[in-house]
Amino acid sequence: MATTEKTEQPQLKRVMGPGLLLLFIIGDVLGTGIYALTGQVAAQVGGIVWLPFAVAFAVALVTAFSYLELVTKYPRAAGAALYTHKAFGVHFLTFLVAFAVMSSGITSASTAARAFSANAAEVFGLDLGDGIGITLIGLGFMGLVALVNHRGVGESVKANVVLTCVELTGLLIVIGVGAWAIGIGEGDFSRVTQADTGEMSLIGGVIAATGLAFFAMVGFEDSVNMAEECKEPRRIFPKVLLTGLAITGVIYVLVSVSAITLVPAEQLSQGDTPLLQVVAAGAPGFPLGLFGVITMFAVANSALINMLMASRLVYGMSREGVLPPLLGRVSARRQTPTVAIGFTTALAFGLITFVGAVPDLGGTTALLLLVVFAVVNVAVLVLRRDTVDGDHFRTPTFLPVIGALACAFLATPWAGRPVVQYQIAGVLLLIGVALWAVTVVVDRRTGTTAALDPEALSGDGPSGPRN
Repeated sequence: MATTEKTEQPQLKRVMGPGLLLLFIIGDVLGTGIYALTGQVAAQVGGIVWLPFAVAFAVALVTAFSYLELVTKYPRAAGAALYTHKAFGVHFLTFLVAFAVMSSGITSASTAARAFSANAAEVFGLDLGDGIGITLIGLGFMGLVALVNHRGVGESVKANVVLTCVELTGLLIVIGVGAWAIGIGEGDFSRVTQADTGEMSLIGGVIAATGLAFFAMVGFEDSVNMAEECKEPRRIFPKVLLTGLAITGVIYVLVSVSAITLVPAEQLSQGDTPLLQVVAAGAPGFPLGLFGVITMFAVANSALINMLMASRLVYGMSREGVLPPLLGRVSARRQTPTVAIGFTTALAFGLITFVGAVPDLGGTTALLLLVVFAVVNVAVLVLRRDTVDGDHFRTPTFLPVIGALACAFLATPWAGRPVVQYQIAGVLLLIGVALWAVTVVVDRRTGTTAALDPEALSGDGPSGPRN
């Protein structure tokens, strides 16, 4: 059997109980998507802006059931990569899935960084029309995220608790403002049934908008990469994940209804701060600067959680032997994957500098994850033949079938996805292929063979997970 050279290193710390995990999931799903892209979705479908969010929620929920079966069956940090390897045993496919998930976290965090910069410019009245200032703010923001991540998962998740409460407060303000305005006869509630898909058919418009709205629903899959840092993952994951998704789904629909009731679709689609327009229309006396700061905190939370996930996944791949061993080093003092944090931050810097556009980065995030979700939905069916010790969640068979077909279709050009998203995803995956090739060459020269051992893929060291 091929072996991978490993050295004794500190292991990840189990610090997350049900409460922290629930806030982690809610905080990761809520944020940049709903705060920044509501107007873009409205531009594609008009007043039925809530419908693409509802469809995206349904697709995410179906896939979440597949993740629940797999994460309770294999409670490891590597998530989709582990499931892919166990189901198909194709080393290169496993690597691509893992790198796609990591890339999606970085594109999502980069989206958040750009949205943070745009909101900061508006809140503080900065004239950054040339784009350079927006980029510099985004880079500084991402550097700060890296410092918090380096402090450790405990500190990062505690920051997530605070930021989740802030971003949830912002969305509740939008819902409250909408309810108040409707109650006193302001706004136009009839807009919620008025579709405007331009030259596209109604179904085509909703599908295209769902492809964009899906970015707002991603994030729940990050939680499976934190399995090694959770207490009793098999017991707590099903209830916590489904509860978190249900909460976010309801909030998204209510926010969408409030937004379109108070602001017409053509106006809502203008600018990068759609929800700020909603608050201004429904509650003119509300301090808009305060809401702008809340938006900044909301997107900051998305960046923190996604970079936390990406660095842990790189750590797991390195310890498994498909990325250089350097990326698997853990700080003895902080017990965090310091080198992996630096690597993922560098990739985010590149995206912020050379890509930048929020819809393009957000759409690429959705594209990468839709492909991964299609693979995971198939994997859960293939792995039914694999039995493990201990009870685990089992999803009804028809759900993974529906999930695989829906995710695969939404990832195709027939779903109205722009070409630029495929280009960005292609470049990121090519970087992954190059890293794979370099690692293979180095392994051959040193006589080390990367075996893609499923047990090692979780990131466990020789002594097993830390309890």
